Amino acid sequence: MNIIQLDVRLTVIVGILVLYLGKYLTKKIKFLQNFNIPDAVSGGVLASLFFGICYGIFKQQIEFNLYIRDTLLIVFFTTIGLSAKLKTLIKGGKPLFILLVAAVFYLIVQNMTGVAIAALTGLKLPIGLLAGSVSLSGGHGTVIAWSPLFRDTYGIANAPEIGIASATFGLVFGGIIGGPIAKFLINKNRLQANNPNQDLTISIKEDEKNVTIDYNTMLNSVLVIAIAITLGLEINLIATAMGLKLPIFVSCLLAGIILTNTVPLGFKRFPWPSDTPALALISDVSLGLFLSMSLMSLQLWTLVDLAGPIALLLLVQLFMITVYTIFVVFPVMGKNYDAAVISAGYSGLALGATPTAIANMTAVTENFGASPQAFIIVPLVGAFFIDIANALIIQNFLDFLS
Repeated sequence: MNIIQLDVRLTVIVGILVLYLGKYLTKKIKFLQNFNIPDAVSGGVLASLFFGICYGIFKQQIEFNLYIRDTLLIVFFTTIGLSAKLKTLIKGGKPLFILLVAAVFYLIVQNMTGVAIAALTGLKLPIGLLAGSVSLSGGHGTVIAWSPLFRDTYGIANAPEIGIASATFGLVFGGIIGGPIAKFLINKNRLQANNPNQDLTISIKEDEKNVTIDYNTMLNSVLVIAIAITLGLEINLIATAMGLKLPIFVSCLLAGIILTNTVPLGFKRFPWPSDTPALALISDVSLGLFLSMSLMSLQLWTLVDLAGPIALLLLVQLFMITVYTIFVVFPVMGKNYDAAVISAGYSGLALGATPTAIANMTAVTENFGASPQAFIIVPLVGAFFIDIANALIIQNFLDFLS
């Protein structure tokens, strides 16, 4: 096997080309348009298939330097925080709690489903957790953190491979099903955005005209983002010193929320970038490139090693999250337009990762209209609360199975 390693510069170039590919595919293929498949997902999946063919047929493995990708994730969540107005946060208090309860409950359902299918197919029961909330709601990071325990304590020698393959499955399909679910709910219930003319939290409507982005507004946005990230890094250091381990992007999200709800009150003449096309554009580009790089770098050949029972387990998990989102999440969130957008995000969150959820919601709102509440609730649940609850639930399931 010949390994070709691409440096940061080439990784960025390939990531941009993959994102362009996704935009081209979305423009040309009606299915992708109609079901709100994010550009980065369609381009990224096709690219990962291409690199998988290079691996399988030509014995060429492409490895990417993903340092810039991780930086883009921090930039993206910082822009989300800078867009979070206090009145929106207050309004999202009750829906945030409701979605959190629904999401935590589904962690239990997800693991019960995994364990049940593992029992029916003769797999070791802890494998059901690996293909449950560990890899799906948890993602690749949670797999890396927990797989040594499954390998060393529960005798699952290929636990890392099973977990990574399951997380890859979730990341891909989490970005595929969100748009169709939202479209189904919106059309079935004849829903409309509360304010069709409201600016999007992320991105700009494709048919929107006379959008003003000039040198000053862009430079101002970059300045504020840099300040917010600096504050976020300090918050992360303080949290770590207190024994609370937060991902850096969560700290930067919180920093953005703090700044956008305090600085404009004391410096009213300062042109704060919230709700500006410049900030929305930076947010959209950083998210798109993050996802395109994430998906194009997936090693899909790890899925080939999935045995039949694990493949069946994952398909059942896909079915379960679809049913749960439509018949539980959407009704409890109010059966309105915001609930449909949140459903698109939640399905991506429960199968893949928070950026996948945001990409799903972005694709939906670009077509149907803004939903500021969804872009506050889903990131807070997915980027902060779920990881804590998931760790506790995984440990309790392991204790029960021991």
